[in-house]
Amino acid sequence: MKRWKLEELATLIQGVVQGDGDTDICGVASVEEAVDGDIVFAESQKFLSAALRSSASAVMTRPDLARSLTEVSKPLLLVENPRVGFMSVLEACLPKREVVAGIHPTATVAEGVEIGEGSSIGANVVIEAGSKVGNGVLIMPNVYVGQECFIGDETTLYPNVSLYPKVVIGKRCVIHAGVVIGADGFGFVLVGSVLRKVPHLGGVEIGDEVEIGANTTIDRAKTSVTRIGSGTKLDNLVQIAHNVVIGRFCVIAAHTAIAGGAHLGDGVIIGGQAGVKEQVTIGSGARLAARAGAINTVPAGETYSGFPARPHNITMRGWAGLPRVPEALRRIKELEDRLAQLETRDEGSSE
Repeated sequence: MKRWKLEELATLIQGVVQGDGDTDICGVASVEEAVDGDIVFAESQKFLSAALRSSASAVMTRPDLARSLTEVSKPLLLVENPRVGFMSVLEACLPKREVVAGIHPTATVAEGVEIGEGSSIGANVVIEAGSKVGNGVLIMPNVYVGQECFIGDETTLYPNVSLYPKVVIGKRCVIHAGVVIGADGFGFVLVGSVLRKVPHLGGVEIGDEVEIGANTTIDRAKTSVTRIGSGTKLDNLVQIAHNVVIGRFCVIAAHTAIAGGAHLGDGVIIGGQAGVKEQVTIGSGARLAARAGAINTVPAGETYSGFPARPHNITMRGWAGLPRVPEALRRIKELEDRLAQLETRDEGSSE
């Protein structure tokens, strides 16, 4: 990281310095790992107290938290949203994306493939006929691009990405290592005693500014396309099946699997290890908790959890009641025994 003055960082993120603006900052860190020269962030009173006791040289926090302090032992950088401010500092520390234009001698590019200005094609890359690469694209070593694919401007493909034919990727996307886009969907029909494979003739369309985590897989459609909307972010190890439609600005965590034909609206958030059944709709702005299983529609804006996924408050009430089940069963058994005794007594008295 370059060396900054605290006042320079304040200008960068539109914050205000309280204390010595000439404090040197040469790193960013968590409160637990901070050393002299680091800046840390705190968005609660608890973490602010810990940050002030840390070895960091400065603390980024909210103005209202700073006003509550009776003693300040370090310079403060005040911003309304410390988490966003800290993220801006991290972005400023990132190495700039450098694209050295050209095609590596070991790359295999089919005749007629269009390569845009300023694009870089790495070692052992294969690009098949009919494909087109936009301007400023970075394709790292060992990437395979099948026939009739399109890669939009300033998109980055990390090593060992595989694009099957008819994959369209928008602008400024980031596709991490090992991603496979456009493989056949998982479709078989039992004919007699034999599983017959369902052909998948469609493609995949990825919008602009989509990020796809390492080893994620997105299957091609049977017909039409599997679609990922602009601004959506997929974690590592996510499975998107054939003909799935995902809206814009969705966030899907690792180990999630979305079955064929499911439809996600805009702004959907899905926690890790969740599952969505085929043809199920998840409404815009809905949230699906980690390890939830959506087997029916999740309404827009709602939070569902558990399996089968239900409104989160209902699921929580069910979980809260589970520890009381053994005692309830014991009491039911006692009541059954008492009832049986009363019935036996009544039968005896009637004789």
